[in-house]
Amino acid sequence: MFRFATATLVAVPMALAALPALAEIERTPSPEGARAYIIEPADGATVPQTFTVKFGLENMGVAPAGTDKAATGHHHLLIDQELPPFDQPIGGDIMHFGGGQTETEVTLEPGTHTLQIILGDMKHVPHDPPIHSEQITVTVE
Repeated sequence: MFRFATATLVAVPMALAALPALAEIERTPSPEGARAYIIEPADGATVPQTFTVKFGLENMGVAPAGTDKAATGHHHLLIDQELPPFDQPIGGDIMHFGGGQTETEVTLEPGTHTLQIILGDMKHVPHDPPIHSEQITVTVE
């Protein structure tokens, strides 16, 4: 009995660890030459506490989340965060613009902050390869 219990305690975690590999998420191909960027504010800008962030996109279209249309996606804004994993849906701690919005108003505390955008497909999963902007830095007055 003891051997069975020990084997079970080892086998179950090993089987659970294999589940993510079995349930790999299919990523949507990104169009060649697609590029995301932040139009405004400029890298290094000093901004008021409330300011507008405008999203730029080349060689690809913007569509609301859930829209199954080739070469489209929707924006996600990262503030003071690193890029999320590319092999899973973009998490809820990142600002989602699933309605197809291309700009937003942001209010931040005074100090230095980083901004970056990443596109998600109809299921909020980054494209393959992922389409994201360079990270920029702003100083909030």
